[in-house]
Amino acid sequence: MNARAEATSTGLDTAKLAVAALLLAGGIWAFYFFAGYSVLLRTLGLLVIAGGAAALALTSAQGRQLWRFVLDSRMEVRKVVWPTRQETIQTTLIVMVMVFIIGLILWLFDTILRAIFNILVGHGG
Repeated sequence: MNARAEATSTGLDTAKLAVAALLLAGGIWAFYFFAGYSVLLRTLGLLVIAGGAAALALTSAQGRQLWRFVLDSRMEVRKVVWPTRQETIQTTLIVMVMVFIIGLILWLFDTILRAIFNILVGHGG
């Protein structure tokens, strides 16, 4: 394994994550506790607390590893060759037609099995 992937957790990192979780839980609690205040103010307060908790969590080894993963993922998404609009529409239409055809086949199969069952149990004359 490379040195970048091996992040060791220390007691301080665990404490940072615990404090971040407590901050977030406290922010959610305060959001509902102060229900009499404006929703805008409560939402802004919750966003500020959540941002602070995220910033604190990102200072830990696990947080730095997560941030590296996000950056690497973003770089990989840029490498993807996305389909054109025409390709997307054609593929969607093919899928819809196939779903309709399979649905028709299953309906026909169900109808035949129901007729056979009715004949076997004497309901179908």
